[in-house]
Parts: sequence; structure tokens; C-alpha cells
Amino acid sequence: MTIEPRVHVIHENPEWFPPFRAAFEAEGVPVEEVLLTAGSIDLDAEPAPGVWWSRMSASAHTRGNTHSKDYTRAVLGWLEGWGRTVIGGSNVIELEVSKVRQHALLRRAGFDVPRTVAVFGREGLPAAARDFTAPFIAKHNQGGRGLGVRRFDSHDDFDAYVAGADFEQPVDGITLVQELLVAREPFITRAEFVGGEFVYAVRVDTSAGSFELCPADACEVVPGAAEPFQVREEITGEHPLIVAYGQLLRSAGIDIAGIEFIETVDGRSVTYDVNTNTNYNPAVEAAAPASGPRSIARFLGSLLDRERATDLSLV
Repeated sequence: MTIEPRVHVIHENPEWFPPFRAAFEAEGVPVEEVLLTAGSIDLDAEPAPGVWWSRMSASAHTRGNTHSKDYTRAVLGWLEGWGRTVIGGSNVIELEVSKVRQHALLRRAGFDVPRTVAVFGREGLPAAARDFTAPFIAKHNQGGRGLGVRRFDSHDDFDAYVAGADFEQPVDGITLVQELLVAREPFITRAEFVGGEFVYAVRVDTSAGSFELCPADACEVVPGAAEPFQVREEITGEHPLIVAYGQLLRSAGIDIAGIEFIETVDGRSVTYDVNTNTNYNPAVEAAAPASGPRSIARFLGSLLDRERATDLSLV
């Protein structure tokens, strides 16, 4: 039996998928979900034909899917071993689940990044924090959605947190202590890329003081509250940071990502996050010059067309 090639989407959270399914349908691209919360793979069996896109989330463990990231590593190794076209492959999943790796990638490329210390385990945290002037923040190396990010206004407060019952143990045991970046205005910017090309930039309001900045419908905390996500129309593909981000993503083999930066009171433009499992806000999508999900559907559809053309040329 001949299996029709399609785009296979690896993920673990069905709540986040509907906008993408709608985008694939609108673009006429056949798609199939691969939910990696359990199951098995026959390592000697050839994977289904088509394009495979991994959008596994660093925050999978917060939804009870602690091992989905490891399942993804196994599946990606199987796919790559068979020579399948994979978007968000092994190199990308390792970046997605490690802010240490993201920091290293950005710093090596010459971007201004926040001063950060990675602490392994709990015991060394108070001493590491003494290298930072309060206020400072602590975050998980493997987080997502801003989960686990806390501000501390004194070292004594931090010491009490680390020693107390409220301490949030990171899933990989790595806590980051980081300088607190103070924005010139109360927002951060997220630049979206698909196929290594700029789609649009989003202004994310931070005036409420929250670090949980997930834009998806599934992340909405206060229904009916003022919309914190808006298109930054003045940020175009010619902006120096956007040009540099595009070059970085293409050189690193990252096709789909959202990169976040903050413009600080002391005149810095600091880049602090590379999110390869990007979601899109419906209010932004309604106002943006292009659609993030539909850009992805078109990009993956073009790769699928190339796969089909290659298969026909071999007949």
C-alpha cells in the first residue's frame, strides 16, 4: 500500500495544535499529528514518507509529560538515521530545552545577553547569587512560558526561598541566576521567523509584572483582560537586530523560532531567549501583515512538494 507523503507534526500538547491544523487546511497541506506522550517505534521500520516537524516544548513536564522530550530525542534519532527531512531536529530540541545553550549561541554570535550563572543543584545557589546586585532573577534552565522565573529584591529573600518549602526544583536540576533587565518602557519584543525569514515582531506588555508571556489561547490567564500582545509595525526585516537574527538562525540550521529581546533603560538591546516551539497570539494574527501558522504551513508544504518531486524523479 502506497502511503501519501504528508507533514508529520511531533508534539505533546493537543491544546496548542488547532491554529496550526487550520493553517495547514487553509494552505491545502496534508498534516498528521504525532502525539509523543507514549507509544513505541520499530527502529528497523522505515518512517512514513514526508516532512517531519518537531515542535516539542521545553515546558512539557509541567503538563505531566516529563519524558516527552526524551521520546522526541529518540524519534528524531530514528528519523534522521533514515534520512527523513526533519525540521526542528536533534540540534534544535537540545537548544529548546536548554537556556544555557541558547545563551551560548547568542553570546558566540555577538549579541548582548544578560549576565547569567548556571547553578547545578540547590546548595550552591545562595553563594552564586552573591555575585549579583539585588534585585536579580532566578529561572529554570528548562522552562518555557516564563515558568519558574522569580524576582528577588534581596539576598536574604533568595536565601529563604532556596531553603524553604516553596523552592521550585528545576526538572533538570539547573537553576539560572541572572541580572534583572529593566525595560525603558514596560514591554519586551518577540521577533518571529519561519524558514529563517522574518514574519513579524510582537510587542508584549509587561506592566503587570508577570514573567509568563505565552501568547497562545491555551495560556490565557485572565479572560477579557486588556490585550498584552500587539504587532510592532516599526520593526521590519531591515532592522539591524532582525537582520542579525535571521543570519544566526540560518547559520544554526533553525528554521522556525521566536527570538525575544528587551530595550533597557541604559540603552542596551539585550537578547535573552530563542524559542523554537513558538505559538502565535490570535489578536496579533488578526492585525499582522502575515500569518505565523500559515507561513509555517506554506514553508513545510514547499518542502513536502520538493520531497514529492524528488520521489517522482527516481521513478
